[in-house]
Amino acid sequence: MQYTAICSFDCISNARRTLVLSRLDYGNATLAGLPTYLPDRLQSVMNAAARSIACLCRSDHITDTLASFHWLRAPERITFKLAVIVYHALHGTAPSYLSEQLRYIADMPARTRLRSSSTSLLDVRPSRRVTVGDCSFATAGPRIWNTLPCDVTTATSLLSFRRKLKTHLFRQSYPDIVV
Repeated sequence: MQYTAICSFDCISNARRTLVLSRLDYGNATLAGLPTYLPDRLQSVMNAAARSIACLCRSDHITDTLASFHWLRAPERITFKLAVIVYHALHGTAPSYLSEQLRYIADMPARTRLRSSSTSLLDVRPSRRVTVGDCSFATAGPRIWNTLPCDVTTATSLLSFRRKLKTHLFRQSYPDIVV
């Protein structure tokens, strides 16, 4: 299935779409590891915003519109935000309190390392509290980082990292759409 351009897409300003996304993305990295009904609510708001921007009815399908706007779905947006924060923390451009919570498996003592220690995987610290601990940056960040493909995590610049990450997550969001 290929998406087609929306007839009113030409008259929509990029500033309007950017304004909507900046409001929706504010703080959404804190939703990592939470129950699925919270990102579902965010997705519902995103769908309503896309319908409003594209002047669609409530009963119209929204998938093609979201894809034509190049918007990721809510779970992938959360993953994107958190992965960018982890990238900043690993490359020294994030605050030290975030950078101190991440460590490569290769940097661990020899007796606790696994065969995967030669890769760029991060150590996922076990959390004491299953419900709240999985939402912390020290647990959710490395868990998301370790699921990313190697070509994404080894990007040399922030710009190329964001581009590769968005392409990877866009393919996850819309597997039936040819990019």
